[in-house]
Amino acid sequence: MMPETPNGMPAATRCGFVALIGAPNVGKSTLVNALVGSKVTIVSKKVQTTRALIRGIVIEDKSQIVLVDTPGIFAPKRRLDRAMVSTAWSGAHDADLVCMLLDARAGIDDEADAILNKLVTVDHPKFLVLNKIDLVPREKLLALAQKANDRLPFIQTFMVSALSGDGVGDLRAALARAVPDGPFHYPEDQMSDAPLRHLAAEITREKIFRKLHQELPYQSTVETDTWTERKDKSVRIDQTIFVERESQRKIVLGKAGSTIKAIGADARKEMADILEVPVHLFLFVKVREGWDNDPERYREIGLEFPKE
Repeated sequence: MMPETPNGMPAATRCGFVALIGAPNVGKSTLVNALVGSKVTIVSKKVQTTRALIRGIVIEDKSQIVLVDTPGIFAPKRRLDRAMVSTAWSGAHDADLVCMLLDARAGIDDEADAILNKLVTVDHPKFLVLNKIDLVPREKLLALAQKANDRLPFIQTFMVSALSGDGVGDLRAALARAVPDGPFHYPEDQMSDAPLRHLAAEITREKIFRKLHQELPYQSTVETDTWTERKDKSVRIDQTIFVERESQRKIVLGKAGSTIKAIGADARKEMADILEVPVHLFLFVKVREGWDNDPERYREIGLEFPKE
């Protein structure tokens, strides 16, 4: 229900887009999930797991906060890298507010320094969020906050642990107050605008990362081929995992198919938990050489194909 005033009229609402900007592995995806209170974006220790702008949607009091979880910003080397970095900056320029995340342990390293330099060109209110504060002494946190604020005029500074939830409520409340006046963009029970087929593919991709770690390059991708809702309310999902070489396909399959079975079991369980219906998941592994130079593949995962 939309909030109402005592006389029964709809109360004034706020709604805005908040971009989370930072280097890889500062905890943007974990923070999105903590703010929303549910899993809407892939989380992995492997860098560059967020490729497109996946939005988490938060209702706080009379405000709807649409969180834009951008890819981590780093020095791009390949075409796919350039597409992800370009997407991250476009998310920052298009948002109403920007949250700059810093890893409290790493401080202002070379990547954070480069982001602070470029963030000057983004003409939106900016919040500073120091994450992983549970791992750093308070004196170091205060010094880091001061150093960052000396570089940019941040409206407010927040110290959080996205993993434990410490400080997340204060940040959520501040974002709710800061987004502009306006009607809600999404239904109140919606947590993300990522289509379910895309979210399902992201879940499987996360399980691949967790299972294989350094054995498989992050260039692997997952596509949901079919999504069928059955008469018994269960869902059948067929997905293809694309890798670049036959040797990688064998790694994903594992001995006698043991690895892909484990990946499938983990992914199926999480999908069923989110959808709240039984899930029948069928995974296939194919080699697609040079997929990261194919414009069509970029469109499928929500990125703009960068020119050379």
